Amino acid sequence: MKINLISDTVTKPTSEMLSAMFASDVGDDVFKHDPTINALEEKVAAMFGKEAALFFPSGTMANQTAIKLHTQPGDQLICDKYAHIFNYEGGGVSFNSGVSCRLVDGHRGMMTAKQVEEAINPPDFYHSPLTTLVCIENTTNKGGGACWDFEELKKIKMVCEKHNLKYHLDGARLWNALVAKNETPKQYGDLFDTISVCLSKGLGCPVGSVLVGSKKDIQKAIRIRKIFGGGMRQAGYLAGAAIYALDNNINRLKEDHTKAKEIGDVLQKLSYIKSVEPIETNIVIFSIDEDRLTQKDFLDKLLKNGIEIIGMGQGKLRIVTHLDYTNAMHSNFLTILKSL
Repeated sequence: MKINLISDTVTKPTSEMLSAMFASDVGDDVFKHDPTINALEEKVAAMFGKEAALFFPSGTMANQTAIKLHTQPGDQLICDKYAHIFNYEGGGVSFNSGVSCRLVDGHRGMMTAKQVEEAINPPDFYHSPLTTLVCIENTTNKGGGACWDFEELKKIKMVCEKHNLKYHLDGARLWNALVAKNETPKQYGDLFDTISVCLSKGLGCPVGSVLVGSKKDIQKAIRIRKIFGGGMRQAGYLAGAAIYALDNNINRLKEDHTKAKEIGDVLQKLSYIKSVEPIETNIVIFSIDEDRLTQKDFLDKLLKNGIEIIGMGQGKLRIVTHLDYTNAMHSNFLTILKSL
């Protein structure tokens, strides 16, 4: 039995999702003639209470488009030091937009409104970059799937309004946060100027993310997506998967969260585990006690048992539960962990 816990991006479409894909009515989306893409964009925009939405081949492209929308070359954005846009998007902030990142030393990828305000450069001091954007990531990937306190997000919004800053949410795993915290997309739509949401992580789609915002911003985003090479033709097959996922796969994220917490409970009781970070959603980050078992030996032992997980550097390992991680796999994995 092979068990892949590297990421929630490793899932494959179910037979039901494939049926929905094959049944999709398609056209040329570059000309906005794909009815299923149009339906998906309308659906996601309505969920968040936004005027418009745009489908992207990746979450990175959606985030990079949002940053390009809200900034000019030479500007600076504020984000946490763990932010995906800084750590895992290939330096796209500087390459695509000519923008620098002011990194905040937050907690598990989450910063406070006070920290954000302190990081803003004086707008009339032309020697420093002009601060124009604040970027949030929810849940935080490097922070172990942590969920933001919504009240703190509202306080940051007040800071943005006070200083005339735009506010973008990298919501790659926002679905997980909504389920874990019993929140709604509309709450987030009311708060942020733009939001990117991923469909190919917890929701199990093969490809795709969506950016939501105002009609004006999304109209600009179409041009930026074109420049980035993100225009696709008969992409409705992918949108068919997305619509199916939005209708069927959000509430089941609770199962992934439960399994992640059960893995964490087992890890905490094992002598060779040094620490396990708090678990709120579907990500487990932990470290090995190298005096008892080296990280390499641990990963090798798992591989011999058909189990793949991933290292995050600095001695940290990551496990991510997902749609394709079955109850049988879960039981087997816990047994193997206890036996090492």
